[in-house]
Amino acid sequence: MAPLNVCMVGTGEYTTGFVGGGMSGSDKKVGVVGLTLFDLRRRGKVGMLSMVGTSGNKFPAIREHLYKNITEAYNGLDTSFDSFPGNEERDPEAYKRAVDALSPGDAITIFTPDPTHYPIALYAIERGIHVMITKPAVKLLKEHQHLLEASRKHNVFVYIEHHKRYDPAYADARNRAIKGSLGEFNYFYSYMSQPKSQLETFKAWAGKESDISYYLNSHHIDVNESMVPDYRPTKVTGSASKGIATDLGCVPETEDTITLLVDWEKKDGSGRRATGVYTASWTAPQKAGVHSNQYFHYMASKGEVRVNQAKRGYDVTEDDNGLMWYNPFYMKYAPDEEGNFAGQGGYGYVSFEKFVDSCQALKEGRATLDDLDKRGLPTLKNTIATGAILEAGRVSLDEKRSVEIVEKDGQWSLK
Repeated sequence: MAPLNVCMVGTGEYTTGFVGGGMSGSDKKVGVVGLTLFDLRRRGKVGMLSMVGTSGNKFPAIREHLYKNITEAYNGLDTSFDSFPGNEERDPEAYKRAVDALSPGDAITIFTPDPTHYPIALYAIERGIHVMITKPAVKLLKEHQHLLEASRKHNVFVYIEHHKRYDPAYADARNRAIKGSLGEFNYFYSYMSQPKSQLETFKAWAGKESDISYYLNSHHIDVNESMVPDYRPTKVTGSASKGIATDLGCVPETEDTITLLVDWEKKDGSGRRATGVYTASWTAPQKAGVHSNQYFHYMASKGEVRVNQAKRGYDVTEDDNGLMWYNPFYMKYAPDEEGNFAGQGGYGYVSFEKFVDSCQALKEGRATLDDLDKRGLPTLKNTIATGAILEAGRVSLDEKRSVEIVEKDGQWSLK
């Protein structure tokens, strides 16, 4: 069967590594989405590629950036793509033209501000286009469930890009928890942060359209959800600190660090309960040495797991940058001995390849949507609890109260 045609919706840091008129200052200097799909095209798994933003006048500079930093760096890797809107146009709904240019069975990736995920995904689903959405899937639980219903109606695969599921240490921990050797879930604590420089990257939407819990807590909440399929969340209480982001020019609503306290219960009615605590911040020190500090502690009745993925045993010291802990296990940018991109084993790349392979399996009749859910992939069905917790946390912060999560006959709601 022909390779998968893909449209990349969103032209920012994660897709291209191009931010504010030049290369990103983060660890994603050449992006993730574009580079991965360009390499998957080289390998024959992806066919035609396109990219859509809101302002077409960015595309000449983006193409120059990709050619200089990918094509010339990786043995002539083809970085060509069709673009929407035109170079002289501005169109916030250009994604509709881009999706209309695809055919049923093609796919899109959505790496745009959180509030835009739902309308873009729904537009694609209703036209038979498979969808990958960066986390969080959407901001509202009702939108999550509506997308799930629509995806089933149109037999479309919708995959949430929770790449931490494929971090080898996290994946191994999840396997031990699911197999039961650690016993019953009792306690989970996680922390994830990024330096204050990210507030400059995200200033256009930070505190206005979304928050740091949606952006970073979503990682570990999903990991926890995937480790304990026999449990469901029942109550969320949110707490947040403020002051640093607003000192840096963000809107007054911007929280610095958000912690969610979540009650979990076992689904079998046994009365077993567990506690989850998830903390995320985008006001870590600028010179912390890591772009993403990330670790968790999982405790169960017969054992526990501690994973610290901030330093990974790999550090680099340079005169200009000082001591840095890089993460080539996510995206390895060093080329192979022939000069080609060689990051196919990075869990960031693996996440995309699993999406592409799943779309092809569905198109070829080798798998159904139910089969893909049962494989433990981060599908809409397998991430509902995460969506419920994130929205409940936002409501808890806004209304200064604990929020209950209710599930009845497969339908989820907050109260």
